[in-house]
Amino acid sequence: MNRPLLVCATLMTTLVLASVVGIVVDERTLLGESVWVKPAKFGFAFALYTGTLAWMLTKLRKGRRIGRWFGTVFAVTAIVEVGAITAQAARGTFSHFNANQDDPITLALVPILTYGVMIILIAQLVLAGVVLLQRTGDAALNRALRTGLLMATFGMVVPLFWMVAEINPRAVTDANGVAVRMYQGHGIGDPDGNGMPLTGWSMTGGDFRVPHFFALHGIQVLLLVTALLGVLAARHVWLRDEKVRARLVGAVALGYWGLVAVVTWQAGRGQSFAHPDTATLAASGAVALVTVALAVRAIVSGRRAAAAGERKAHQLVA
Repeated sequence: MNRPLLVCATLMTTLVLASVVGIVVDERTLLGESVWVKPAKFGFAFALYTGTLAWMLTKLRKGRRIGRWFGTVFAVTAIVEVGAITAQAARGTFSHFNANQDDPITLALVPILTYGVMIILIAQLVLAGVVLLQRTGDAALNRALRTGLLMATFGMVVPLFWMVAEINPRAVTDANGVAVRMYQGHGIGDPDGNGMPLTGWSMTGGDFRVPHFFALHGIQVLLLVTALLGVLAARHVWLRDEKVRARLVGAVALGYWGLVAVVTWQAGRGQSFAHPDTATLAASGAVALVTVALAVRAIVSGRRAAAAGERKAHQLVA
């Protein structure tokens, strides 16, 4: 496996554990939540994703060198960027969107945070391209990896969109009681909206961290579904056909894309994820119905094909 990616995943996991300790023992807050919540969330997200990338690169048949190089670029940039986020958290101030011109440390770290996102996105695009141009496993795994990488790429683009689409200059007090000038926020309608337990997503407006989260981690969901279908195939004959498993993964993938589309639309309308209106609920219901219909169709056709195969085998024996 790619060592830099594994090192990154290990460091991020360690950061999550250290941040949990910080949340417990450090009473300082930023916008109503512990200063250590953000490092914990970034550590968790990057631990999951870099671990997944490290495993995925072992499936490459072509472009291994390119995968190794850009996997390393991804890992190193992620370590540096999350290091900058952690440093600002330890100092009790903001990392992203911080426009404070009087703090030399912030001035030094903000470019890292700004350009780090771009470097990670470029590395992601190259890695996704390498995977998309080849077959990396059976039909189900191939579909899960390809769709998951496209989702993750979309999830990485979302932050860039909200950085340029909504400019909200203002002053916000940090954990040290200092008024810090900010040029942007996570919320739509309420730039500093927060309050949702655990995630910190806005309870008072839209929040593009919602589609960012769901899209970024879609690949793990699809890989778990693929693995589960592989386990169930040992008990159910009709699931041993990789085409059937691929259709089921495709149904889940389409449903997940629908979920990402709905929460993106919801956030863009300035609506909290916790308070969906009738339109959002209707769209979510439509996505669920289509997903279930496709899954049922795949299951029925798979069972019929398996039954026909068994009948044919019995006839040949007879």
